[in-house]
Amino acid sequence: MDTLTAEGLLLPWPDDDGEPFWAYARQGELRVQACAECGRLRFPPRPCCPHCGSFTDEWQLMSGRGRLWSYVVAHPPLLPAYAERAPYPVAVVELEEDPHIRLVGTLTGSVRRPNAPWNSVPPQRLRIGAPVQAVFQAVTPEVTVVRWALCGG
Repeated sequence: MDTLTAEGLLLPWPDDDGEPFWAYARQGELRVQACAECGRLRFPPRPCCPHCGSFTDEWQLMSGRGRLWSYVVAHPPLLPAYAERAPYPVAVVELEEDPHIRLVGTLTGSVRRPNAPWNSVPPQRLRIGAPVQAVFQAVTPEVTVVRWALCGG
């Protein structure tokens, strides 16, 4: 996967297998690749099912709900654009539809604030197992990232 930059941030530039994920994100949909033969979900996207070996796939719409599986609080990293946002939590989220599917993203405190600053969620609010909901932040016209909003208090 190549990258592009916006405001000094490194952004994903999808390969052929991952492009549908990013295209759906631009539409505000969280979709995960699934095998068209055995039906198993897989992430990250790849050309062949690791379970049955099929090369046919489809992209299934997910609810966007999940649970906080893990997190880390990033402190000033080497790149200046990231240092300006630090410290900020980065979450690993397991999806409700399949807890083996885990996605990484920054957090926001509300589904109504997908563009909230990365450091808007105090680390004291984070608990493993906390419910989250996917939200979408357009970073450039080409790239919309999935972020995670904490649900409830």
